[in-house]
Amino acid sequence: MGNAWWNLTLRFLLELAALLGLGLAGWGLSAGWWRWILALALPLIAAALWGTFAVLNDPSRSGRAPVPVPGAVRLVLELVILFGGAAGFYLTGHTTTGIVMALLIVISYAFSLDRLSWLLRQ
Repeated sequence: MGNAWWNLTLRFLLELAALLGLGLAGWGLSAGWWRWILALALPLIAAALWGTFAVLNDPSRSGRAPVPVPGAVRLVLELVILFGGAAGFYLTGHTTTGIVMALLIVISYAFSLDRLSWLLRQ
């Protein structure tokens, strides 16, 4: 299950961008002291979920799974976090960034069909 180096790099950058988009959403879609809490909590929760719930022996990760989950659950988690980040950009006025990010997510997964197939078989 080999992913090209460019796609692995893109995936990593999309993960970072998703955290930023979620933070922007927390800041931009709330007011008062809630904006501070949500701007920090949303990306931290997403990162914790991303690192905790994994498919055992996933070759695109370390292979470790602190909390093993079925592949379909992992895929839904990834899509919610990544597209949630894109939506965060979009909803906070960074429309082009949100759209480009969503397109890059689709491209990354389109070039990861072997991984998608593997996840859905787990």
